Amino acid sequence: VQLQASGGGLVQAGASLRLSCAASVHTSSTRALAWFRQAPGKEREFVAALRLDGGYQYYADSVKGRFTVSRDRALNTLYLQMNSLQPEDTAVYYCAAGRPILSQIRAQNAYGYWGQGTQVTVSS
Repeated sequence: VQLQASGGGLVQAGASLRLSCAASVHTSSTRALAWFRQAPGKEREFVAALRLDGGYQYYADSVKGRFTVSRDRALNTLYLQMNSLQPEDTAVYYCAAGRPILSQIRAQNAYGYWGQGTQVTVSS
């Protein structure tokens, strides 16, 4: 499994960004793809996840309704469309892959593969 995140940048509050993660995965080793983020001085936290079986999506309450996770299977790419960005969304965003059971879909220790992060900075 190889993961490569990109698309971060500096934007103003209210703007949109789309993160991409080139995700070369095998269904034998991956049940879900996810996005996590880590703000300065804070723990890494769950943002969104996409189950490969059925395409079910899961979101953190803080981003629900603003962020959308999706995947282009033909391009082996995971996306995170982020709308109405706020300064509190500033963080390094990571994509991850793993085989979490449903109850662990939001747990970072359920994902065994991680890409390098991409910085998102939202100015007020």
